[in-house]
Amino acid sequence: MTKAESARGRAPRSTTARRLAPGLLVAAAGTAVAFGLNELVPAISALTVAVVLGVLVASFVPPAAQDGLRWATKKFLRLGVVLLGFQLGLGEVFRLGAGTVLAVVVTVLVSFFGTILAGRLVGVSRGMALLVGTGFSICGASAIAAMDSVTESDREEVATAVTLVTLYGSAAIALVPLAGRALGLGPQRFGEWAGLSVHEVAQVVAAASPAGAAAVATAVVVKLTRVVLLAPMVAGVSIVRRRRHGATAGKRPPLVPLFVLGFLATMAVRSSGVVPAPVLSATSVVTTLLFAAALFGLGSGVRIGALLRTGRRGLALGAVSTVLVALVAYGTLTLTGGA
Repeated sequence: MTKAESARGRAPRSTTARRLAPGLLVAAAGTAVAFGLNELVPAISALTVAVVLGVLVASFVPPAAQDGLRWATKKFLRLGVVLLGFQLGLGEVFRLGAGTVLAVVVTVLVSFFGTILAGRLVGVSRGMALLVGTGFSICGASAIAAMDSVTESDREEVATAVTLVTLYGSAAIALVPLAGRALGLGPQRFGEWAGLSVHEVAQVVAAASPAGAAAVATAVVVKLTRVVLLAPMVAGVSIVRRRRHGATAGKRPPLVPLFVLGFLATMAVRSSGVVPAPVLSATSVVTTLLFAAALFGLGSGVRIGALLRTGRRGLALGAVSTVLVALVAYGTLTLTGGA
């Protein structure tokens, strides 16, 4: 290859980097602000701050930054899902006991499909119901982001779903401890119920804290066990979409998205025990950074007028899904006996 040919081969990459740089810088700034606000108010997730901040500054983002923000939204979401697998090893799941694991599976499946059905009844779009069902039944904003990667939903729907999971998850921080005391749940059972009922990991920690450290530890493991179901859920939706697209278009989504396989691979590596604890801590931070940058980019493409149009119907769906998750979780734990 001549020098001229080599230069021509490198030029597109250089041009692409220059085209993406403004958006990536804006995403980095938004992520930094989101983390700063999270440090000031730890109860508010950095992911929540990121998407809300993106919505607020959407009108001020220059056109030159749009390509980079779109790139960050797509690529960082998928990489974040891959690294999410490092947060849970299969050994921790097995230590929960068959009853609790069964309760996790039943709760996730019933609340997921129940939310989709409720979405039809309250009149929200199919895509919106799917995102809310995913976020509320599995792991909040991270799950919504992962599902969006295979459904390519409207940005307004994704932002609304993240807002709803934040709103109702925050309410659960106060309501779940009160309900736990009213039901007379001990620390172990309360931790299981909180881990099954509350949406985001940070919200789970806050909700379980009044019952003590043992309850928090149990709640986090149960919560992360729900995360394991993210891979088969996203893969299942991808397969369904692939079949439907096969009948109407030449291009179909992949049978199982590569980032889902990556998630399973990192979970297997974590389960092997070869990854040092400092590396696991670092990957947890990097995962949150990637999701925050992606959600900021997502929010920057939202128009508030379109977001508000889902208003009361979205709020109704969020309320139904929250109650459904809590009731199914309590019922299944009671029937299976938990751990």
